Formats: sequence, structure tokens, C-alpha cells
Amino acid sequence: MKIVLPGGTGQVGTILDRALSAAGHEVLVLTRRPRRPQDVAWDGAALGPWAEAVDGADVVVNLAGRSVSCRYTPENLRAMMDSRVDSTRVVGEAIAAARRPPKVWLQMSTATVYAHRFDAANDEATGVIGGTESGVPDYWAYSVEIAKNWERTQAEAPTPDTRKVALRAAMVMSPDRGGVFDVLLRLARLGLGGPVAGGGQYVSWIHDEDFVRAVEFLIAREDVAGAVNLAAPGPLPQREFMRVLRRTWGVPVGLPATRWMAEAGAFALRSDTELLLKSRRVVPSRLRDAGFAFAWPGWEGAAGDLVRRARAARAGPGRLRARVGGG
Repeated sequence: MKIVLPGGTGQVGTILDRALSAAGHEVLVLTRRPRRPQDVAWDGAALGPWAEAVDGADVVVNLAGRSVSCRYTPENLRAMMDSRVDSTRVVGEAIAAARRPPKVWLQMSTATVYAHRFDAANDEATGVIGGTESGVPDYWAYSVEIAKNWERTQAEAPTPDTRKVALRAAMVMSPDRGGVFDVLLRLARLGLGGPVAGGGQYVSWIHDEDFVRAVEFLIAREDVAGAVNLAAPGPLPQREFMRVLRRTWGVPVGLPATRWMAEAGAFALRSDTELLLKSRRVVPSRLRDAGFAFAWPGWEGAAGDLVRRARAARAGPGRLRARVGGG
């Protein structure tokens, strides 16, 4: 298949590009900084010659958007909104103008669209959309608005011949340097991977191999459209999540952190505490109902695999590249 990945140079895009290319597909990456023959220049905001890559493609997986790994200042929040909405709009315009539009358009979204809650899990049918919770920072509601506008822009795009799926993805766990797992593992190795603000907030996650397999599954399943949660079926409280990770690496102790300590740490890392403190309890009902079987449904097994691969990467980077590319 010919697969186009707008914004495919980030962590998730790199995972997909590597795996889909290794599987024999023709993968084109739309990027502002093309470096390879398969990279196509675009600005993520206006139609241009790049749209020719979409015409005749089998699949588009749009991953474009400013990274959430930053301080949530008004300027950065606006950049997150604009980059996601503008890129989704212009991908829709390219598909609408194509003589041979792709059969399916998978659009990245986020599990952050759901409410901060502890009482029950959020699935696609009964999950509570966030934005009106009490006792949380006001700007958390803006993160939900970003997700809602992201999905709305795809849903409203006039592409009647293209099936549309919104990927409400949890944190994708991969041992690649700079990804979320790499950051969490570094904290655990330093003895800092203890409970944050009590650790009761839920962590939703998905192993990188299952993320790729879910994307391939959704491409093939012509009967699935709309929002789909991409999350492992076993979300768990942050304190337990980090306890498993510490034990798997062999670190006996993880220092706890209060809310203000988390604020200080996030500031030092140029990140934001929403990533640590929001309870994302998300389950993949539509995937499982459609017959998708997770290779890594539980965190203990997934953490073991990721730690093995992280150790292999430190011993020799080529070993990691071959392992992930074969997934």
C-alpha cells in the first residue's frame, strides 16, 4: 500500500514509518524539514504540491501537531490548537480535491479528550468528555477543546469516499530516546519514579507494537469509523505503574513527589504537570469488540519487553532498530 504520514517525524510517526516501511509498504512522510527521498515538504497549513502525494494513496495517517511536551503557556496552547486544526483541515482539503482519494483517513487524536476521573473507565460509548471537572486547573479544559476541535475538523471534512477514524491514543510506550517511556524510565533509574501527588491518578498507555498493529487493523477493517480508543485494556494508578517499571529495571525505591514538587520538576523539564496529574482511565472497547487482540494487554509484560529493548539499545543501537522495525 501507499501510505502518507503527515507530521510523521515525531516519536509516533517514527514508530509507524519504521514498522510500515519494514512491512513493505510505500511510506511518504509530509514534513517541514524533508531530509530523505521519501520525505515531502509541506507547511501543515495550506495546499501545495505535497497534495499530489495524497492523490492515489491508499491510506493517510495524519499525526501532525505541536508536541505536548512543553510548558502549557497561552502561546504554546494556541500553537497546539492551530497546528492540529490547520493540518487536519488542509489534509481534508487535499483528500477532497483528489481524483483518487484514499480509502481511509486515520486522524491522530488523544485520550486527553476524556474527563479527569477515578470512579470508572472511559470507553467510546459511555466515556465522559472532559472540560467541566471541578478542582482541576482551568487550562485543562483547553486541552479538551483542542482534542474536540481536532476531531470535529476531521468529521466535518467533505470526503464522502474516504472512511474516517479518529485515534484517541493513550501514551505510546517505546524505548526510543526522547519518548515518554524513555523519560519515565530515566526518572525510575534516578530513584525519582515514586507516587506523584499520591499516585492515585490513572495512567493509560499502549505498547508501540500494539499501536502499530491497531493502526494496521483499523486500515483493514472497513466497517470501523469514528472515534476509537488506542489504549491497552489495563490502565492502572500511577503509583502502581511506576512500581512495576522500577521493579522491572531493578530499582528498589522511588521517591514520592508532592504536587508542588511535580510542578518544579515539570518546569525544569520544560513540560507540564497535566501529563502527570490528570487521571486518564481509558479502555479500548471498540477495538476489542471488533476482534483486536492485544499482544501486550498488561503493563508488567509490556514493561518487561520495553526494558529489555531499552537495555539492548544501550548495548547497541542497531539491535533496537531491527527489533522495532520488525513489529
